[in-house]
Formats: sequence, structure tokens, C-alpha cells
Amino acid sequence: MSYRWPNKDPDEVLDYSVDWSRYLGSATITSVTWYVDNADGDKTAITTGQIVNGIQSTSQSNTTTVATIYLGSGTNNIEYKFYCSIADSTGSVTERSIKLRVKEQ
Repeated sequence: MSYRWPNKDPDEVLDYSVDWSRYLGSATITSVTWYVDNADGDKTAITTGQIVNGIQSTSQSNTTTVATIYLGSGTNNIEYKFYCSIADSTGSVTERSIKLRVKEQ
């Protein structure tokens, strides 16, 4: 199952988050890795400043319960699939997938 973020205009730079608080309980996020499918549909790590398949990660941050990625650019009418992978203070690692459509507004 994939989650869905609101559409993004190619000219916008917006923040998108995954709130892990319900999953974590009393645990906390210790690390976050973001991925996006590249043009061939392969899951690819995306770091700050990197452009993958036309969309750019301009910044990334996290609190103890929320992971956030700031995204710029993107190709009009493309639906991107992002993955947010976290490790927590109990040593567990988990991942959620999220869809984001870029749409000229």
C-alpha cells in the first residue's frame, strides 16, 4: 500500500513529511533514508541536492518522530514513487512508500 501526498507544481519547492509517531510508540527515529524510483523504475537513494528522474531533493530533516523531505522541480504529469526508510531506537528498520504527482497548476 502506498500513501499519497498532495500534487506539486514543477516550480514549487515544498516540504513533504511522514509522521511515524503511531508506529514508533515510545521509540524514536535514529536515521532516515529517502529513495525515489528513477526513470527505469529502480528504487534509488536521493540525497540533498540530488536530482533523480527530474525531481530534486533540496533538503531533508527529521525529528524523533517525523521525517521530512523538501522537493523542487519535477516533470509535469509524472507520478513519482518515494520511499521513506527509518531505523529506530529499538534497532527496527521499516519503510513506507508514498506517491507524488507533479502537475502544472
